[in-house]
Amino acid sequence: MLSQPRTIYGIHSVTFYDRGTLLPIGMLRVLGGSTLNLAGELVELKGGSNSYTWATEKGNTTAEMSLKPKELPSFLFNLLLGDVAVDTASDPGSVTALINGTGVSLFNATTGIASVSVKAGAEASVKFGAYVVRAVSATTVDVYGVTNVDFDRGTDKSFENDALKITATPLTITSGAAVEVPGFGVELTGGSGTIAMITDDTASYTSDPPSSLMTSIKIGKTGACLPEVGAFVTAQKQSDGSMWLFDVYRAIFSGFPFGMEEKAFNEAEITGKILFDSAKNGIMEARYIKPNTAC
Repeated sequence: MLSQPRTIYGIHSVTFYDRGTLLPIGMLRVLGGSTLNLAGELVELKGGSNSYTWATEKGNTTAEMSLKPKELPSFLFNLLLGDVAVDTASDPGSVTALINGTGVSLFNATTGIASVSVKAGAEASVKFGAYVVRAVSATTVDVYGVTNVDFDRGTDKSFENDALKITATPLTITSGAAVEVPGFGVELTGGSGTIAMITDDTASYTSDPPSSLMTSIKIGKTGACLPEVGAFVTAQKQSDGSMWLFDVYRAIFSGFPFGMEEKAFNEAEITGKILFDSAKNGIMEARYIKPNTAC
């Protein structure tokens, strides 16, 4: 009697681990798929007038691991982009320091805007995004936003015009005093001296609402280290209880596609190279079991 065919059905998880300590780095649970591909090459001998191959021998084998994660845990950025993710919390909300764009007169501790900060009591209206401040005159500025994705937080706001201006009228910058960006939970504080900005000079900042998790990801960081890791790939448990577990001893990944499709969750397709592990004399181990009981 023939035995039941052995099959693989679905994907359960992929867990990466440190090859030195063997401790888990993190688990991917929401996956569109994972493939462990051993692509073999056949080297053919051809010659003379014969249209067919005289002989063939096995050539190199390329071992690759592809993933389709639909979640973006912080450890994945470190694994694929190299030590770039910084996780923090921002309970009262936060604002980054101004950075001058055009000219240097706008962000100036003496004659321009000395700082931008969260306005006390208005934390609930701090909106996620990036903003640009432009000098309208020596003492007044307009503020522009780059996205309205969070404009309904706290005080509901909208763009004033197609130029993406968020201030209805210019804000007056006064020496040593703070002026609120209305409805956005932040304020601009004037420098310590006589305010004398140059018209059309600009500076930018970003703001974040109160949050339990905020991740900063520096992509393209010089000298970023991409670690070699191990990976356990677990197939979905089948209805008869059958399970597969693959231990990939040594692999390295690089690159990170960010997919944003209309009304669809991100699914990034990532490919890594599986390398030979001299200590274990192989590249991976596959384990299959069919328990006596399904559950």
